[in-house]
Amino acid sequence: MKVLKGQDILALGFMTFALFVGAGNIIFPPIVGLQSGPHVWMAALGFLVTAVGLPVITVVALAKVGGGMDALSSPIGKFFGGLLAAVCYLSVGPLFATPRTATVSFEVGVAPLTGESPTALFIYSLVYFAVVLAVSMYPGKLLDTVGRFLAPLKIIALAVLGIAAFALPAGTIGEAQPQYVAAPFSQGFINGYLTMDTLGALVFGIVIVNAIRSRGVESPKLITRYAIIAGLIAGVGLALVYISLFRLGAGSHDIAADATNGAAVLHAYVQHTFGSLGSGFLAVLIALACLVTAVGLTCACAEYFSQILPLSYRALVVILAGFSLLVSNLGLTKLIMFSIPVLTAIYPPCIVVVGLSFVKELWNSPVRILAPVMLVSLLFGLVDAIKGSGLAHWLPDAAAHLPLSEQGLAWLVPSVITLGVAVVCDRMLGKPREVLA
Repeated sequence: MKVLKGQDILALGFMTFALFVGAGNIIFPPIVGLQSGPHVWMAALGFLVTAVGLPVITVVALAKVGGGMDALSSPIGKFFGGLLAAVCYLSVGPLFATPRTATVSFEVGVAPLTGESPTALFIYSLVYFAVVLAVSMYPGKLLDTVGRFLAPLKIIALAVLGIAAFALPAGTIGEAQPQYVAAPFSQGFINGYLTMDTLGALVFGIVIVNAIRSRGVESPKLITRYAIIAGLIAGVGLALVYISLFRLGAGSHDIAADATNGAAVLHAYVQHTFGSLGSGFLAVLIALACLVTAVGLTCACAEYFSQILPLSYRALVVILAGFSLLVSNLGLTKLIMFSIPVLTAIYPPCIVVVGLSFVKELWNSPVRILAPVMLVSLLFGLVDAIKGSGLAHWLPDAAAHLPLSEQGLAWLVPSVITLGVAVVCDRMLGKPREVLA
């Protein structure tokens, strides 16, 4: 029976970590650290729940069912499971996350050196997606190209930044903004959504499993075990990165008090700490971080859609890379503006499907539980999304007074109540029905 060597398992863990850490992961913690001030570690705790805990749990859940999101969502039926999967793949693929990797890496790492202009962005994104296309054409070699080469470079760069954040603080901790004084944990929790790590985990599950199979491992138990180990390695790495970036942001008040985003905080810190080499270092770090994530997302999306569309994997890689190139040239501001409401709406049902997958054996019929809870979480997630998009005036007044609505978690209490009702109904109805495949 084929097994992985220790160095292969480590490379798999590095690859998983590198797939997760894109530009968003590096940009959001510093601004949370800066704005939360003395409450930084409570905000960090909330952030770590959605940006580390949920993604690791998602990798474990997917490993248990063989890596495919379709198996995870099978209790809600083929159509609705496929619809949820398609929305997730498109969101973390060509619509939002993949183009964002190019746009963020340009604006944070390259624009300070070249100046911001549509022409510079187009040239950069053209070269960027040409590299993504070249690497994504050979998914069987991901463990070598990403796990053994790109990931270690990325980890070294992040380690330098992380050690500097603790050893060379830029200044004192400032005052917290009002929302972090009122509810630091929930503010951190919601900001963790923006990393897209849980949606990324739903997409990357099949990439991780295929990377294990590419080494000749066929045993389902071993594939599950290796995927879980890879997820845990990635989780530890993510937590260390986030904690160091929270510390970096919290200690940057003296040099970046007026910063409105994490990119500005990072740039100010790196310039202050590393001097003239700062911009170059940041450019390399962000480019590496984004490139690896873009490759993983492109491979995962092409793998998924090649199974449901009459197109080959390689044809889809070309289409996805080309479409992402076009969308990335819309600019970062528009991308983030469109993505936040969508993520706020689809995160709750994704959290539900992952969380309840671990206890589905407790019920007579998983579909009786999963379908209503996911539907309610989606409906109330849409309420949060509408509020977040600035269209709150469309909603009835009652929507503003829902439990945890102010924290952006209006979906949580109704989902828990629905779960309780569904469990009671499942017990009363008794004998299990056939689960849709």
